[in-house]
Amino acid sequence: MGSIKDIISSTAHRPWDIPAGKWKYYQEWNNALFLHWKVSVKQLEIFVPPHFPIDTFEGDAYISLVIFKMQKIRPRGLPAFSFISDFHEINVRTYVNRDGKPGVYFLSMEGARQLSVFIAKFLSGLPYYSSAIQLNNIDKKRTYLSSNKNKGFQLEAVFIEKDDRTKTALDHWLTERYCLYFDRGKKAYRYDIHHAPWALKEVEMLSLKTNYVFGELSLHDKPQLAQYADGVKVVAWKKVRLK
Repeated sequence: MGSIKDIISSTAHRPWDIPAGKWKYYQEWNNALFLHWKVSVKQLEIFVPPHFPIDTFEGDAYISLVIFKMQKIRPRGLPAFSFISDFHEINVRTYVNRDGKPGVYFLSMEGARQLSVFIAKFLSGLPYYSSAIQLNNIDKKRTYLSSNKNKGFQLEAVFIEKDDRTKTALDHWLTERYCLYFDRGKKAYRYDIHHAPWALKEVEMLSLKTNYVFGELSLHDKPQLAQYADGVKVVAWKKVRLK
């Protein structure tokens, strides 16, 4: 898909209508590696506020680490400036469903450019922190590295991008999420987003080391599922405060 008009006009894959009114932000999420772990609801309840009910797939909760290139992020009506709008990002997220709208809730968000992280955190309210992140590739072999000394987080993933993946019901449940939730103090918010369906690819993982710990939640073991995607073009609306 090319233009923003094309993106917004294609909505058949969405579980609910796009919001009324004009979109506020444009961005691209490119070269994305998804890693998914099955976890217990009880483990997650410590980190997810009760006003965001935890979503499950066949009775199981999931936590996911997604590492990608954030590119061309900009407010509506303004151009993208690469020294701010382009940066590598890692987010660790779980899945919630409020008011019949399944979305994501972030346990952590890391960006590789300090100025970009400051601006993103200030404007969005999302829990961004700075981290050293590298994404390197030779042909279809990719090496993704990250080190966050303040949080003690580390990632080393070496993998080969393979053929297109036939999406399962779980793939769809994990990736086709058209809003994100966050809280600030006792206030709860939702950002609605829209993009084309993720075109996922198989991954041959050559090596993987992760050190992400949230209380009793530890992302050390081999994930249940790994996927890769070239990327999507995304529009987002202004945040909505929830009652």
